Amino acid sequence: MHEDFWQARWARNEIGFHQPEVNPYLSRHWPGLELAPGSRVLVPLCGKSLDLAWLAGQGFAVLGIELAERAVQDFFAEQRLEPQVDREGAFTVYRAGLVEIRCGDFFALTAADVADCRGFYDRAALIALPPAMRERYVAHLSAILPSACRGLLVTLDYDQAQMDGPPFAVPDHEVQRLLAHDWRLQLLEAPDVLKENWKFLQRGLERLEERVYRLARD
Repeated sequence: MHEDFWQARWARNEIGFHQPEVNPYLSRHWPGLELAPGSRVLVPLCGKSLDLAWLAGQGFAVLGIELAERAVQDFFAEQRLEPQVDREGAFTVYRAGLVEIRCGDFFALTAADVADCRGFYDRAALIALPPAMRERYVAHLSAILPSACRGLLVTLDYDQAQMDGPPFAVPDHEVQRLLAHDWRLQLLEAPDVLKENWKFLQRGLERLEERVYRLARD
């Protein structure tokens, strides 16, 4: 689960977590956050997600954070964008249009880096991390984001004994324990999507729930 693990996954193109289309929960629920047009949005552990381009297409300034430079380069190449590349502190920063992706360690991100973020979106960060790293991730995310912030969180829940992660199961009670102290949580939907995910059926899962949360704080 450390840097070498993810670098190797990208190097071998073992990226089953990458979705070939925009996440439907994002397009369905993002408007409900009612963020002002042009707001800056943080997307941790963003990979080369098409969700970045969707958010930019809605007029938001996107700040992605990604460890694997291969993923960052692939995103801009696949979007046919020629980024400006700079070195800023702990990050190599790629910029084109409304999308900025900082390549480096998420935990090197500071409150100053995200001071103007009013939204965030996590589809693949929390569920990519084992329990101890999830604790650290949530603590850091909550510490650096400004108080007036809203976001969407997408998690998976299944019997962890039936399959090793990643992606890891993060049940509702853990989401509440990790986040409810700092955020107001609203569960928006929780469908069982096992029948739509044959690779998880093949691995022996008996249920697979996706949960979508709205997070906010004043």
